[in-house]
Amino acid sequence: MPASLQQREHARWRLPLLALTVLLIVLVPFLLQRVADRRVTEAAAMVVHTLEVENTLQMLSAAIRNLEGAGLAKAAGATAPILAERVAYSESQVGPLLDHAEELTRDNPRQQVRMGALRASLEQRLVQIDRVLAATPAERLGEIERLVENFPVQAPISTLIQTEREILAERNAVAARVQRQARVLAWGSLGAQVLLIFGLAALALRDASRRTAAEVMSRRADARASVVLDTVREPIVLVDAGLRVVMHNAAFAELFGIEGDVRGTPLGETGEAWRDEETLRRLRDVLLRQRELWDFERRQRTVDGVERVMLINARSMELPDRDDVVALVTASDISAQKASEGHIRELNRQLEGKVDQVSDVNRELEAFSYSVSHDLRAPLRHIAGFADKLGRHLGDGIDDKGRHYLDVIGGSAKRMSALIDDLLVYSRLGRSALRLQTVDMQSMVEETRAMLDANNGIDNPGHHVQWRIAHMPIVIGDDNMLRQLWTNLLGNAVKYSVGSEPAVIDVDHRLGDEGLHHFSVRDNGAGFDMAYAGKLFGVFQRLHAASEFSGTGIGLASVKRVVTRHNGQVWAESAPGEGATFHFTLPANPDARQGASNT
Repeated sequence: MPASLQQREHARWRLPLLALTVLLIVLVPFLLQRVADRRVTEAAAMVVHTLEVENTLQMLSAAIRNLEGAGLAKAAGATAPILAERVAYSESQVGPLLDHAEELTRDNPRQQVRMGALRASLEQRLVQIDRVLAATPAERLGEIERLVENFPVQAPISTLIQTEREILAERNAVAARVQRQARVLAWGSLGAQVLLIFGLAALALRDASRRTAAEVMSRRADARASVVLDTVREPIVLVDAGLRVVMHNAAFAELFGIEGDVRGTPLGETGEAWRDEETLRRLRDVLLRQRELWDFERRQRTVDGVERVMLINARSMELPDRDDVVALVTASDISAQKASEGHIRELNRQLEGKVDQVSDVNRELEAFSYSVSHDLRAPLRHIAGFADKLGRHLGDGIDDKGRHYLDVIGGSAKRMSALIDDLLVYSRLGRSALRLQTVDMQSMVEETRAMLDANNGIDNPGHHVQWRIAHMPIVIGDDNMLRQLWTNLLGNAVKYSVGSEPAVIDVDHRLGDEGLHHFSVRDNGAGFDMAYAGKLFGVFQRLHAASEFSGTGIGLASVKRVVTRHNGQVWAESAPGEGATFHFTLPANPDARQGASNT
């Protein structure tokens, strides 16, 4: 993400984060303090509740003792009116106090059980007190003994009070712990608030420092961009959606004669060169539709009055300090290039004319070669025929010298006929059109090898040729031409290896770069000196004497013509006495139109 977009995202989230931080500083400690206060209040309420239970039980115990004391005094014979009041008052207090104690201890099941036992014992004890008061003097002592011995009340009350005091101790401990926790929470909240405030201050200082550094870097970047823009020799101008100039470089001002500050000025008002409606329309299209303008050629008259061919390019872009889209426009002077292109087109036209002339000459030479070769065959047949007839006519009457002359005439005629035949083949390879089809090179090489083995058995009995033929591909080419190529190459390998026993001929293939088929034929024959390799593929060029190896010197020229017609290359590697290797390449899909041209 660009730095400007990151800054915008940061600025957009800064205010919500600040508000959330303040909310945490104020609200969270308040809520935590509320929770702590509530727990302290609950703990204090439980302590008060326990004290109230104990107080109620103490009042109940006092009411029972007061009731028993007044009853026993009356039983003893006392007749004071206050005793009746005490009995009546105590009886009126016992029931409500007992009910209130039961109500207060409902939160403790064990205390409720004890309160139930106390109620039962107390009710029976009150009944016994009534019996004591109603008994005759003789029965009164027995009833008092039963009252004292049975129906205990003070012990259950003491147990209840002791249990409540234990509960009170526990609740006091809980209340103290809650208060300590509340104090710790209060101080912790205060510390957290202080830390948050210091953190916000540090963030604010860092943000201010970063903003200051960013502003400094932005000013430096703007200055650097301006310097770089002014050093570019290609005219550059930035325009906004209204085609008003945002900024430009020195080359733009120099070429179009702009003086002073033209920022905010419509581009069409900066000079005559930019008043072209088609150019302005295309620039608006770039800004409105977010498109790009590439290599738009227009003729513009610059400040020096020269009409130049300008290549205008434009693309929309966003600037970090603007919310709208601007267009970066470049204007390249291609006047010299256009002039050069015109000159090149004229040279090409002239070259095409020369090529046509050369093609015509080549065709005439081919026709002349064919005509000469064809017309020479009849005189040669006559020479050979009459030399043979002359030999038969003279019979045994001819001497050795005459016989030698006749042999020379016949041999020369045959050699001349072979030369003419090879010339006709060479001419046909150049004149005939390519008939492209799939050719199985494996079958073609095997057939050529079989033919050469048969001829070798007749011409050189006892000479053995060892063949090593790799896997051959299927290619696209002219069947007749490729057959002639293999006949010449493999025939040469057999011919020039006749002095080696056994003769070893390697035929190899590999797939080269860009799908090229690379073929090679290597023998262990006589070889040749690479100093004369440049003459190897010329017509009638021979590197060995005719008495040493027969031939016309046209075979390798025919090989080169076939390979060239198929858009390939041919070359050789050798050393005297070390054999020779002939290489040629064929493309996977030769261009028939290029191969159809004569070479």
